[in-house]
Amino acid sequence: MPAIEAFMSQLNNLVWGPPMLIMILGVGLFLSLGLKLMPIFKLGAGFRLMWQGRKSIGDDAEGDIPPFQALMTALSATVGTGNIAGVATAVFLGGPGALFWMWLTALVGMATKYSEAVLAVRFRETDGRGVYMGGPMYYIRNGLGKNWAWLGVLFAIFAAIAGFGIGNTVQANSVADVIEASFGVPHWVTGLVLMVLVGMVLIGGIKRIGQVASALVPLMAIFYLMAGLTVLAINAAELPAAFALVFKHAFSPIAAEGGFAGAAVWAALRFGVARGIFSNEAGLGSAPIAHASAKTNSPVNQGMVAMLGTFIDTIIICTITGMVIITSGVWTSGVSGAELTSMAFESALPGVGNYVVAIALAVFAFTTILGWSFYGERCMEFLFGARAVVPYRIAWILALPVGATLNLGFVWLVADTLNAMMALPNLIALLLLSPVVFRLTREHFEQR
Repeated sequence: MPAIEAFMSQLNNLVWGPPMLIMILGVGLFLSLGLKLMPIFKLGAGFRLMWQGRKSIGDDAEGDIPPFQALMTALSATVGTGNIAGVATAVFLGGPGALFWMWLTALVGMATKYSEAVLAVRFRETDGRGVYMGGPMYYIRNGLGKNWAWLGVLFAIFAAIAGFGIGNTVQANSVADVIEASFGVPHWVTGLVLMVLVGMVLIGGIKRIGQVASALVPLMAIFYLMAGLTVLAINAAELPAAFALVFKHAFSPIAAEGGFAGAAVWAALRFGVARGIFSNEAGLGSAPIAHASAKTNSPVNQGMVAMLGTFIDTIIICTITGMVIITSGVWTSGVSGAELTSMAFESALPGVGNYVVAIALAVFAFTTILGWSFYGERCMEFLFGARAVVPYRIAWILALPVGATLNLGFVWLVADTLNAMMALPNLIALLLLSPVVFRLTREHFEQR
């Protein structure tokens, strides 16, 4: 077993090394320039479409769920431990400058997420039940042709397996840890409760997931943001210095201080980009699986809704977490992960802050479990047909109490590695299909 763990660790370092980070950023930058920075300039239009998309965009729109619910389903899978623990880890390892590189990753990631959703809607199809199916495996097969179908198969295999790690057992374990630490509830009890709650939602399929996500995600995000803004108001005097630290140490090394070991510029860049990608999943190919179900006849409209996911996830929520940590001064304490975020909230809101983080982490992780279950089901149906959905769903539900009670260091390592391997087929497809994205975008705005 130690030999296997050592091999997986080396493979993880390889697939998440500089080439992968450069590729993800490079594809995002290429798409941003090809779209003439449209995702940034049309951000306001995207929010208007999101609001209009609470029902559907177009009277004769085809799809399974309203565009707003598709966005919330995608956000349910991305807004989670990365926004709370991931940001803290980035600051702990890379210093305040890591936050700058998270922002940059998100800005180019908006073009990536937009392109993924455009292709997902453009090349989606319906199965025998009339359910809309889409995502990288479909736009690879339908957009690039049958000779490339093997690339879509690889994506579906990696995603279906990775989901059990990053979207299931790891999330259940995170919830169980934080619930026990804050409220004293045993891990196995949390696991059983999660199993029941998730099972009740998954019985209803994508429509039930969309309804739950559209209710829980905005509510929890607003709760967390209000708590974060309260802390920033209390620490308002420290905000100018905090922003100065972010911009200064994005381009210059930072010395060791207190429990902080110091960090080079490369560390800020590496961990900022890596944690930013982990948080918003732009380029991984997961979100377009949800957006393919949207009720819309316009791939571009859904792409503009989809790009908001990266903005909301990283530019808004991750920034709040990062600034709370930096303004509180606890980033030099030597503590990392969710514990660091909890310490930052607790320093400004004694007796309350740690519960805010605990509740937010639990709800965010719960919605991540729902979102990733949908991704896994779609991948299994692509590989084996509709008959594979129910067995996968049962296995997904049964894995939750197991994940809540086990040490998942190795599972996390495998899932994180498969996440990167998901990104490779998707990034190749985005590059090869970029002319389609550019043409559809150009025609859409010329017609308008």
